[in-house]
Amino acid sequence: MAQPHRAEAAGSDCDVLIVGAGPTGLALAAELHRFGVMPRVVDAATDRVHESRALGVQPRTLEVLRPLGVHTELLARGNSAARLRITAGGRVASTPLFDIGADDTAFPFLLFLSQAETEAVLGEHLAEAGVVLDRGVAFESFTQDGDGRLRCSLLGPGGDREELRARWLVGCDGARSTVRHSASIPFRGGRYPQTFLLADLSADGLETGAVNTYLGAEGPLFLFPLEHPAPWRLITARPAANTGPVTLAELQQQADRATGGAVTVRDPVWTSAFRIQHRAAARYRSGRVLLAGDAAHVHSPAGAQGMNTGIQDAVNLGWKLALVCRGAAPDALLDSYDQERRPVGEYVLRFTDRAFSAVTSANPVLRAVRSQVVPRVLPVALRFRQGRAAVFRVVSQLGIRYRRSPAVDASKRRGRGPRPGDRLPDARVLCSGTEVWLQQALAGPRFSLLLCGPGGSWDDAAVQDLRRRFEPFLAIHRLTPADQPDGAGGVPVLVDVSGAASSRLRASGGSLLLVRPDGHIGHRADDGDLSGAERYLARWLAGVAGPAPS
Repeated sequence: MAQPHRAEAAGSDCDVLIVGAGPTGLALAAELHRFGVMPRVVDAATDRVHESRALGVQPRTLEVLRPLGVHTELLARGNSAARLRITAGGRVASTPLFDIGADDTAFPFLLFLSQAETEAVLGEHLAEAGVVLDRGVAFESFTQDGDGRLRCSLLGPGGDREELRARWLVGCDGARSTVRHSASIPFRGGRYPQTFLLADLSADGLETGAVNTYLGAEGPLFLFPLEHPAPWRLITARPAANTGPVTLAELQQQADRATGGAVTVRDPVWTSAFRIQHRAAARYRSGRVLLAGDAAHVHSPAGAQGMNTGIQDAVNLGWKLALVCRGAAPDALLDSYDQERRPVGEYVLRFTDRAFSAVTSANPVLRAVRSQVVPRVLPVALRFRQGRAAVFRVVSQLGIRYRRSPAVDASKRRGRGPRPGDRLPDARVLCSGTEVWLQQALAGPRFSLLLCGPGGSWDDAAVQDLRRRFEPFLAIHRLTPADQPDGAGGVPVLVDVSGAASSRLRASGGSLLLVRPDGHIGHRADDGDLSGAERYLARWLAGVAGPAPS
């Protein structure tokens, strides 16, 4: 890892001020540090959350967190063996979660894990890296200096004010973001009319290790499997007549209504009654101010998308902001953050809104569908593998792509296979005799150029010139068939033993893929021509590009 870069301009306090130490802010701090930039992180809360709150970590989130090395601890603390068990109209349908459509990822499951545990793991990682979280420090406002830097006002736990100058300010401070308000960025949307009950508790009468879902005319009741802080997370609508503190008696009453008395709840460790917003920021960047996570988009918990979308905002922004801070990339690279992630946030809002409305609406037609049609249709629908695979790709966030982004080369490629803007599919390969995942082999705080084909497919001198020009932000590997694993040209070789990697890439001799630090393809060519990769790197790594060979 590169040594952390600190701002050197006179009077500057930090390169990046991150406001908010939830999962999004922690992931952004970790990604910046991975690229050698030391951020300042502040949060008004004096401690991290200890309730479950968000509880599902999607496959794509595990992929983007793997370069940090935190995925193993997340897996150790979570539950990845859950099934989906749906009871509707007295009928029960059960199916594995994510059993198909997941052959190109190392994480073919939804990991059930409390947000408290996710924050703890990321916080421990940052502590080991020497990144200090300033808790009990509230961000108040900012102004812009004449030199373009931001003068930020912070309020400490003792009431002392601090004036801090930062090159960049990132609001990861939630739906009520002070950073977003200070930047005058509109946050459009509204609230759903329903109030919901949330509880972490123990329960009897449930299928162990399954997402126990009860659908009825009055709305759904969900019981998600957890390990900590309690065995189960309960979510259900609260009757409008109920107000005041949530009690165990009320929770049991709602469980009886939904399950016909089949489930007994007990020993709640945390309860809450809340309303859900659906809002999106008009833009994710305003000059030197950026937004991520709930500060940029907030929506229903349907599909376990919120925290995952925020963490992936952080990873997308992190490498770009780090390269700009280090002088390697032009400021224009940050424009692609809004152009890539805002459409994703808006899509997630629409997707979760439709799913949420379908299961909670008081419309008589939808109530009849939930109570009469769904119990008959659902068991049949779950048998269609193709449909389940399509749902998996959407919910898992593996299908997110940025084909229209300025930070990828537009592709005229026809046929199947990943294009610029798409996520790099994963597969097992051999690296120095050890079996690893392809994404794992290419992971690092840099771009990766993957040359596909046997020795002799490339001009070795041109490959080495490219590497020298863009050090230290470019690594080059070659993906070879199992029967031709030579290491021509001094380029590290990844052996495609099963052929799965080449098949998923639709790669042949002469194919090359330039992979961005976030695992999305920036450029692709299938004719052995390196000139497009060179132009791409020269544009986005202008600050480190060495002279082109004469």
